[in-house]
Amino acid sequence: MVSVEENIGDGRVRCLGGPNDPAMMKYHDDEWGVPVHDDRKLFELLVLEGFQAGLSWRTIFNKRDAFRRAFDGFDAGLIARYGQDDADRLLADAGIVRNRLKVVAAISNDQLFLGVQHEFGSFDHYIWGFTVHKTLRNPGVITIETMPASTAESDEISADLRSRGFKFVGTTICYAFMQAVGMVDDHVDECWKLAE
Repeated sequence: MVSVEENIGDGRVRCLGGPNDPAMMKYHDDEWGVPVHDDRKLFELLVLEGFQAGLSWRTIFNKRDAFRRAFDGFDAGLIARYGQDDADRLLADAGIVRNRLKVVAAISNDQLFLGVQHEFGSFDHYIWGFTVHKTLRNPGVITIETMPASTAESDEISADLRSRGFKFVGTTICYAFMQAVGMVDDHVDECWKLAE
């Protein structure tokens, strides 16, 4: 969950990041909630959100570059060919989260991701179809206290992904993914990004 931060220096209020965390502040300003339509980036965020399960986003974010190196830049074609040696390599990589279930799920999810691309022409077309290809905004005033952890849309995405065999795609993970890729705009009402 995010927390509102007033950022000394530029006077802007942000949903996450602050003067003591300039990298997270930049992520908030440049990436979080910005619509993503590139399949490689969508796959990256789906994998990273899965690795976040039980951890903070900050933990995963701080390891993002290491994840990119370990997973060949999230090139789905390369990851689809991963075997046991690659899984062992990932589990030995101290730069990422070394959880066997999450590593195996990321590799398996990649193969399923390619199947969705084949079926729908792109993962982008598939995933954004759940929001009728537009960014949603939850009704009412959005504050940290009222920001949902899941919605009917994330429930639907989670159920569909799981029916296809994807792992680590519960509704809360799917909702965090939706926030990250701009399928939903959850910038709190005080945030400068909401007014953009």
